[in-house]
Amino acid sequence: MERTGDGTGERAGEPTGDTGGTGEAARPGRWTGSRRAVLTAAGMSLLAAACESGDGGGGGGGGDEGERSPFTGRKGTGDKVLGVKIDNVEAARPHTGLSKADIVYVEQVEAGLTRIMAVFASRLPPLVGPVRSARESDLELLRQFDQPGLAYSGVQSKLRSKVESAPLAALPPGRVREAYVRKSDRPAPHNLYLRPREALDSDAASDVGAPKDIGFRFGAPPGGGRRTSGRSVRFQAARYSFEWSSGRRRWLVSMDGSPARTTDAGRLEAATVVIQYVKISDSDLGDSSGSVTPLTESVGSGRALVLRDGKEYEARWKRPSATGGTTFEDTDGKRLAFARGQVWVVLAPAG
Repeated sequence: MERTGDGTGERAGEPTGDTGGTGEAARPGRWTGSRRAVLTAAGMSLLAAACESGDGGGGGGGGDEGERSPFTGRKGTGDKVLGVKIDNVEAARPHTGLSKADIVYVEQVEAGLTRIMAVFASRLPPLVGPVRSARESDLELLRQFDQPGLAYSGVQSKLRSKVESAPLAALPPGRVREAYVRKSDRPAPHNLYLRPREALDSDAASDVGAPKDIGFRFGAPPGGGRRTSGRSVRFQAARYSFEWSSGRRRWLVSMDGSPARTTDAGRLEAATVVIQYVKISDSDLGDSSGSVTPLTESVGSGRALVLRDGKEYEARWKRPSATGGTTFEDTDGKRLAFARGQVWVVLAPAG
């Protein structure tokens, strides 16, 4: 059984107010209570609309800002798709840049732990990480995107040829050294970070594809569903919880019982959470401690739970081929619409 390692063998470089009409003469510099209430209500409505659509704030990723992203349903598509493999053990937290991802996938790795595959397109943060090594399951998962870039810290020798021949642009430190930085406030290997824009502007990413339809649909809440305050997903050595916040209209993310926060944007939160039950089996690979590397199969079909707007919906997922996207249908066979915003997909073991 081949052992896996996160080392790359190379060192990454360090790196005025409108008076308006009120039905009575307005006095300069003075506000009536009714006018203040009207304007405050209008401002709150605009703010809520911006939050719901996701059109306000965040670093731009390029692309047509008038079009809606096939990944989030928000305006702004981005021009290139970038997957980043992110560390997720306690020593790697809090994360950086993760709140700007369009999609966050959770995958099982050795010893019952998990890692994250964050997919960026519409918004690119200045820094993302910590970055860790790729796995075989990543290759099948990313086939549904159009020639994405994949940023990772390294890969074991037996898997290297598969990564380099896959329909993606491999972007490890050895190819885009200028896009990586080591931070001094954490010990290795939890201190490697990616500059996404530098990675995508590199020659190695010249053929990275643009966002395309991968099966997601967005819109008004469907009928039915069950009211729920939250849902947890357990792995052998990891746990994710999603708690509904009616005030923020988002699912607040916790990891291993603690609120999941970022260094740059506070608490992690999702507009939609998908718990996708998949087949997870042993691969021929493993890590240096002797643990077998699991293989997650994202092609096929199975049960799913979709969480949005304080409800959970029973669903079926389907992905007939590796080159196709993943669709989610309700119990009547209709496509199930997601809420606009960041989507979390937890690839959980089927029971």
